[in-house]
Amino acid sequence: MSDAHAEGGGHGVSHYTKILGILMVLAFVSYIGPMFGIKVLTLITAFGIAVVKAYLVIKHFMHLTVEKRFVGYFLLVSVAFMVLFFFGTAADVLNHRGRNWENVSAQREVHRALTAPAEDHHGGEHGEAHGEEAPEAHH
Repeated sequence: MSDAHAEGGGHGVSHYTKILGILMVLAFVSYIGPMFGIKVLTLITAFGIAVVKAYLVIKHFMHLTVEKRFVGYFLLVSVAFMVLFFFGTAADVLNHRGRNWENVSAQREVHRALTAPAEDHHGGEHGEAHGEEAPEAHH
């Protein structure tokens, strides 16, 4: 008998089926949330529900609650480094200009998106649809 079952951490198939059902309902809610067009609701359904789903998977399928305590610490340190990496690189990735560099491709794409006709949302390239060439970036 494994340690998880000896400590009462073992569950039957019905437990996992119940958790899977909850995960599927949450996935459906996070799918339909953005359809209402409310930004706050979209953020809540996208990120809030993702956190809840991740917690359920970690707790019930990865069995971290019955592992030794240091496994949880490794998980927290990994998430902390991931957040630190994101915020450490976000300023460079999300900006199109820096002190000694320019992201010409991103600037060109933003310009193309802002000058494209409003009715052409899902067609091919905007330039192809209207016989226009994409504006060239000058250095």
